[in-house]
Amino acid sequence: MKGLPPGAGCGLGGEVEGRRPVVGWVGLGAMGGVLASNLVRSGFEVVAYDAAGPARTPVGARWAPGPADVARAAATVVLSLPDGEVCQEVVRDLAAARDRRVTHVVDTSTVGVAAARVLSATGLAYVDAPVSGGVTGARQRTLMVMYAGTDEDCAQVEPVLAGLSDRRRRVGDRAGQAQALKLANNFLSATALAATSEAVAFGRAAGLDPAVMLDVLNASSGRSGATADKFPSEVLTGRYAAGFSNTLMAKDVRLYLDEVRRLGGARTVGEVTGTVWDAFSAEEPGADFTRVYPFVAGD
Repeated sequence: MKGLPPGAGCGLGGEVEGRRPVVGWVGLGAMGGVLASNLVRSGFEVVAYDAAGPARTPVGARWAPGPADVARAAATVVLSLPDGEVCQEVVRDLAAARDRRVTHVVDTSTVGVAAARVLSATGLAYVDAPVSGGVTGARQRTLMVMYAGTDEDCAQVEPVLAGLSDRRRRVGDRAGQAQALKLANNFLSATALAATSEAVAFGRAAGLDPAVMLDVLNASSGRSGATADKFPSEVLTGRYAAGFSNTLMAKDVRLYLDEVRRLGGARTVGEVTGTVWDAFSAEEPGADFTRVYPFVAGD
């Protein structure tokens, strides 16, 4: 496709009569594709790009040949990318695009605190907005969008945030604060899943039925997102298809530990958790993160 369709240059809040507001999107992986679809269903015209090509473009969205084309199409661009290095490259392309319309970037990626601060100084208004809840949560609009930015910037992109999910919470007024909360969240998730894997493996060795274990744990003080969600839906069923890779979880735990070290905080448990996820991702790179159970159990 050459160029963008007529009317694609309308930015958020600048609709042409009879047309939908336009939002740009970069990154259509497992999470990004679902969130972009949510915006389409919320009434936005989505102009999207992904490095893998146009095949991932959600139904109802329009393909753009590159980030610069997205920058010329909409005033607000949403990112859903694997890490801070990729995000910085894309934001540089957006900012450098000739005749760009983009003024605001909403970054749903998990990039870490340091990268978010760099991204906020690129000349585009930057709203730090990582998400938690998995692909299923994205489809059901129960995903938590935690976001941080100035009053003005957050108000400007609020319609887009509302289009992503029904659950969102502003957690700070500067870039990096939402990243800090997301890293803390993923550290807890990673720790609970690894610990639950060890506990269930122990129970099985003692002759317990894992399903019975989970029923009791979920009515007891050992309850967590791992026992209530990941084990019943992914591990006991053998699906292992939560839609988040062990490689990304290991990356997030490393980012968490980097920040803890920088701040001089406690990290005894964090170091152990990091060792488990680094080993798992090295042995089975790209595996669904719920497969940490057979890795830990030695199955």
